[in-house]
Amino acid sequence: MHHHGYLWTGPKDRFDQDALRRPPHPEPPPPGSRPELIQRYREVAAEFPASDLPPLETAYWLVKPASSVRGTWTEPAGAAAWLGERLAAYAPRFAAEAHRDAGRLARHITHAAGRLGWGGDVSLGFYLERPVYLSLALVTCAPNRAHPELACPLGG
Repeated sequence: MHHHGYLWTGPKDRFDQDALRRPPHPEPPPPGSRPELIQRYREVAAEFPASDLPPLETAYWLVKPASSVRGTWTEPAGAAAWLGERLAAYAPRFAAEAHRDAGRLARHITHAAGRLGWGGDVSLGFYLERPVYLSLALVTCAPNRAHPELACPLGG
């Protein structure tokens, strides 16, 4: 088991494009479906894995391009330390002053290490200067607890 780190920043209105953040249904529309439904399914099936947008379900980062991986760790402590470094780097830009609190940030790091230790995933999001959004994720891989069928993006 290992863990991958992901980071995305971008306009909040792009982050809100939920259709591009959810994987296509596992089965395509049945034959005879409306052409627009078939076309939309094809678009989502092609765009979801290639999109840099954070998926609605954290585990689906694993189907994104390998270039999306910002770091890989075999131990939860290393992954949590990476998260802590990102939080420290971005905290001065957090829109909500309460999110900048050092104790709160430390709890995020402690919680992340514990969650990764039992095979869970971690996902955090913060508003930065409006309308920018920061998404951070740590995903357990090989296997992922929520979706063990998802392969490692780095082929490991």
